[in-house]
Amino acid sequence: QVQLVESGGGLVQPGGSLRLSCAASGSIFSISAMGWYRQAPGKERELVARITSGGSTNYADSVKGRFTISRNNAKNTVYLQMNSLKPEDTAVYYCNAQAGIALHNYWGQGTQVTVSS
Repeated sequence: QVQLVESGGGLVQPGGSLRLSCAASGSIFSISAMGWYRQAPGKERELVARITSGGSTNYADSVKGRFTISRNNAKNTVYLQMNSLKPEDTAVYYCNAQAGIALHNYWGQGTQVTVSS
């Protein structure tokens, strides 16, 4: 089992920045990749950014050049630095971990990000 706790959401003006954090605990040795997803009202949950245990990253086209995913292995924490935020980035952001041989998905509780003036 893997437990994920997110923090760092909030209200920010367009053009502003936020940093989300996701702390993992439990069977962290079995994690192969972690990422951030988001879900806006009335929309499907979508991948925002992902980082593998080997350090490879990938991003949604809509956030490339603005968002950066990183990790601190000593703290078992993954971060999402979000710059140049736009109103369309408004959503609930969920931390995800894939773990175990079957790549089971674990989810955090979600944190609200609202971009508005």
